Order: sequence, then C-alpha cells, then structure tokens
Amino acid sequence: MALQHRPTAPHHSAQDALRVLETVARHSSGVTTTELGRRAGLDHDRLTALLRMLRREGYVEQTADGAYVTGEALARLGSADGREQAVRDKLQRTLDRLRDSVGAAVYISRYVDGEVSVTQYADSPATPKVNEWVDFKVSAHATAVGKSLLTQLDHAGRRDHLARHRMARLTSRTITSDKLLLSRLESQPPTVPVLDLQEYAVGTVCAAVPITAGASVGCLALSLPVEHAHRLREAADELNRSAAPVLLSLTI
Repeated sequence: MALQHRPTAPHHSAQDALRVLETVARHSSGVTTTELGRRAGLDHDRLTALLRMLRREGYVEQTADGAYVTGEALARLGSADGREQAVRDKLQRTLDRLRDSVGAAVYISRYVDGEVSVTQYADSPATPKVNEWVDFKVSAHATAVGKSLLTQLDHAGRRDHLARHRMARLTSRTITSDKLLLSRLESQPPTVPVLDLQEYAVGTVCAAVPITAGASVGCLALSLPVEHAHRLREAADELNRSAAPVLLSLTI
C-alpha cells in the first residue's frame, strides 16, 4: 500500500499559527481579521482555516465585535505554574478529538536519550490501542512509530540505534536486514506517512507522521485492526492534516 507524495506540512501550519498567536498576543484589546492577515502575511482562506483551528483548541477567542483575543488555553500553557500538567491535559484533549476524527487509536511518541518512548495516547473500546507484545524500545525497525522517529535521525544516529537493538523478526513481514531498512528510511519522503503493514503485530496496521519541535524528535501515529486496512490511506492523510494542533501544543 503506497501513499501519494502529498505535502500536508503540519510544521508549516504550526509556524503560521504561531505567527497568528504572536500577533493576537500583542493586541490585548483585540485585533481584526484584516489586521491579522496583514501582519501575519496570510491570505484570507489560509487565515480563516487557522483561526478555526485556534478557536477550537482554545488558543484564541472572538469578541462580540469580531476581533480576536488570546484564549484560556494559551493563558494556561503560558503560565509557569503547572505548565507541564497543562501541556499534558491539552495534548490529551487534542488526541481525544483526533481519535474520534480519524476513527483510530492515536499516539504521541518521542525519541528520548536514544530510545523510542510513547508518551501519550488516546484509545477507546471502539478504537483499541496496539497490544505492546514486544517493547516498542526494541522494535523500532518494525513499527510505524519507530521508523518515523528513525527517519528524523541522521545516518549515524540510525546506525547507532540499530546496533543497540537487534532487528528481530516479529512477523513474516518484518524487515530484518539493516541494509534494506536503512535504504527505505533514506528514501522516505518527509511529507508521506510511514506505514507498518503487520510488521510489528499480525492483525494491526499503523501509520505515523513526524512532529518535530525544535531539536526534539517526535511523531504522531495511529493504529487500525487489519480488517480496517482499507481505511489506512484516508486515516493517515487525516492524521497528517490534523498534526498541527499537536505540534502547536508542544511548541508553545
């Protein structure tokens, strides 16, 4: 199953959203859509879509006269008191909405101190999470999460990871050749979701997209039962389109 090379650019969306938020924050009494577009350098359609997302996430609010001011969510994340918990709570609400939107369990993963770590997820009885039958830390070669994180490392970083974690065959589809895996990682377009088609677990398919904030390597992923594999392309595209709010929460 191949996904088209379509640039969805959650990173650029987050950058544009940050410019809008910076402009709103500088105008405590409110700023109009026209002024926002002029100062942020965004056309009407692009700005309208970003403002819709920022309002939904609680980062901005619209006053009775139509101007925009900073929202409650931005105030909580900008406060030093309880910031870490506020970020986790905001991410969880965003993940819960994303789970319902794509109809799949969703995950945030980071590459921390040379290891894969799933830091948060959202699942439900209708969208169960992956059964971690082999520790994700030692199975990066087989998971969409692991491969997405590895694509964001340089060649030396990938080789170092694979040297520390033996590429075990988890299913008949698992790649166990470091040469083949490295070749595929090198050729992976950054705008195309990375896939796991029953490479980690029989009965499960997954997709992941990068959400790198600064020097921190991360990804956003989803999983589906194999009987829903026909939805993977659509769900992966929706995941990529919806990654900006997650990246924004990690950036603010």
